[in-house]
Amino acid sequence: MTPATVTPTVPAPTPGGAPADAAPGTGTRVLPPLRIGPLTIDTPVVLAPMAGVTNAAFRRLCRESGAGLYVAEMVTSRALVERGEESMRIISHEPDEKPRSVQVYGVDPATVAAAVRLIASEDRADHVDLNFGCPVPKVTRRGGGAVLPWKRDLFRSIISAAVDAASPYGVPVTVKMRKGIDDDHLTYLEAGLVAQEVGVAAVALHARTAADYYSGTADWESIARLKEAVTDIPVLGNGDIWSAEDALAMVAQTGCDGVVVGRGCQGRPWLFADLAAAFAGSDERRRPGLGEVTAVVRRHAELMIEHFGEESKALREMRKHMAWYLKGYVVGGELRAKLGLVSTLTELDERLGALDLDQPYPGEAAEGQRGRAGSPKRPTLPEGWLASRELSEDFRRALHEAELSVSGG
Repeated sequence: MTPATVTPTVPAPTPGGAPADAAPGTGTRVLPPLRIGPLTIDTPVVLAPMAGVTNAAFRRLCRESGAGLYVAEMVTSRALVERGEESMRIISHEPDEKPRSVQVYGVDPATVAAAVRLIASEDRADHVDLNFGCPVPKVTRRGGGAVLPWKRDLFRSIISAAVDAASPYGVPVTVKMRKGIDDDHLTYLEAGLVAQEVGVAAVALHARTAADYYSGTADWESIARLKEAVTDIPVLGNGDIWSAEDALAMVAQTGCDGVVVGRGCQGRPWLFADLAAAFAGSDERRRPGLGEVTAVVRRHAELMIEHFGEESKALREMRKHMAWYLKGYVVGGELRAKLGLVSTLTELDERLGALDLDQPYPGEAAEGQRGRAGSPKRPTLPEGWLASRELSEDFRRALHEAELSVSGG
């Protein structure tokens, strides 16, 4: 296992990776490297796994921009154990991708353990993350995702099984979670302490509940409270990081050891260059004009074709990225719609060529939230789920249905 590059002049951090005394713009690091088990991540930034987004093609674009830990799309433990073709493709990595990171979702301890053992024993990744952040109703209605930690014995069993399966191979296991089901049923502090106790290498908190979905403003104070409670392993913060300045503000407010970036990098793989500069103490930022953006779009499409091995499938997958890449630039409704329907590289070239490629970076219009935030939703739960923190046998038998190919967090 090859760790990421470490800057030699930076002293080793404490187990939690306490922030260095430095201010942005001074050329001095804001945070030390992030330690996750045997791995050292020079820039304490993690790319959150996102379905249909963080495949090998997009991860390469991000890696070329800056150092960090880049997590593949989430894969369900059941599908992985069954060696489904798509699942095996999801956990594939390019030869130069180090460290290799995957995220596993599951609700059955034995199945999760088998999936993690497959990954670790076959040397398919250097790091495994467990997803307890998915707020999607078709998962939560069966007790999975962000609502699972409510059943504390099941949560402990799953993460213990994963750690036990990975430990013989030196592969660290981390946990990504939400605050809880809703504001009346919070689980994150207890879950963080349990994760630390059973040997998880780091915990990441998306500072929203399942009920919040992606709406409103992330509660960064909850990250600070988790950091105060969990002292032996790194605590990472997630939620509303749309810029390098947001990342610095989160660290300053919460004392977290690193940040997890999801929707903020959609259509902006160069955000990781900004984050690397910010954490190195530099105020240098990427501000691409439209010509540079379209060059990245074209390269992204080429990498997608290489990844999928099929032009039509690759270009269909590219469609969702178009609005993200072009946010804030003057494109026009008709051309924007056509770019969202590209089927071939030839079509993509024609439509990109019709843009005013001399447009400079539009500033604030290109920044901020990406995608739809939605609105708060009452979590859909199994009947009687909140009646007890323990898992009944009836629930245990039904939980296998929650292992669906969905993502979120």
